[in-house]
Amino acid sequence: MDADARPERLADGDALDAFVAAHDLALVEFYTEGCAMCAAMEPVLGNVARATDVAVGLLNPRDDAPLVGRFDVRSVPTLLLFRDGEEVARKAEGFQGAADVVAFLESHTDAAVEA
Repeated sequence: MDADARPERLADGDALDAFVAAHDLALVEFYTEGCAMCAAMEPVLGNVARATDVAVGLLNPRDDAPLVGRFDVRSVPTLLLFRDGEEVARKAEGFQGAADVVAFLESHTDAAVEA
């Protein structure tokens, strides 16, 4: 756990691929500008980044439209969890509190995390 950790803004698909490749576990939020639920998720994901060993990234697929099809993003916010570069889980159920995100991570990883 890193008290200074924060979500990393990813510019495009290349940045996403590099981010996922650089971390054993990576959680990426797909969001859009003007989405109130997406904006509300940012501080939650900051708390998750500080409370866990999971790298957290934020990506607006508008900046790289083919990502919508590549990851079958149908709504925002969408959370994708990657392990060793591969998508292993997703959550697209609107706003989620930190406890819900941590429970999602715990249910798809071997390591326990704290919120």
